[in-house]
Parts: sequence; structure tokens; C-alpha cells
Amino acid sequence: MDEQQLETLRHHPDFRRLVATKTRLAWTLTAVMLTAYFSFVLLLAFSPSTLALRIGAGTVTLGIPVAVAFILLAFALTAVYVLRANGSIDALNDSLKEHHA
Repeated sequence: MDEQQLETLRHHPDFRRLVATKTRLAWTLTAVMLTAYFSFVLLLAFSPSTLALRIGAGTVTLGIPVAVAFILLAFALTAVYVLRANGSIDALNDSLKEHHA
């Protein structure tokens, strides 16, 4: 691709929509993950006794399911990104490739 084609692509409405969609999705998922992470760290720092609460009569504390939920959240956010990328983002990308190949 030469400079003229790149400039045409940069100003194409579908390209702008693709960049905006990917950026919005990335920042949203990042904000969710960072909020969860810092909430967990702050809870651990300022109220460790909360995570040390025993669940039932066993030896499992509240920290174990919270940590597992945190890991599952990371997988869920990855799945959200993949589903969105395979849906609307790939469709815009394919449209751009078709018109500017």
C-alpha cells in the first residue's frame, strides 16, 4: 500500500468506526478488570480478616472463592472480547479489506 491508499483508508468511515469500536471495547474491558483487581487488592490490604472468614465448618476461607471468581472474570472478559471481535469487529475489518485490497 502506498501513502495515498493509507490516507484514503484512514479517512474511510468504516475504518474510523473499526478503530472506535476496538478502542471502546478495549478500554471498557480494561476498566472492568482493573476495577476488580484493585478492589481485590484493597480488600486484601485494608480488611484481610474479611477474606479470612471461614465458609461453613470447613477450612475454606472466603478468599478462595473470591480468588477463583477473579480468575473466572478474566476468562469471561476474554470470551467477551473474542465474541465481539469475531462479530462486529471482524465484519468491519473484512469490509475494509474487500474495498481496499
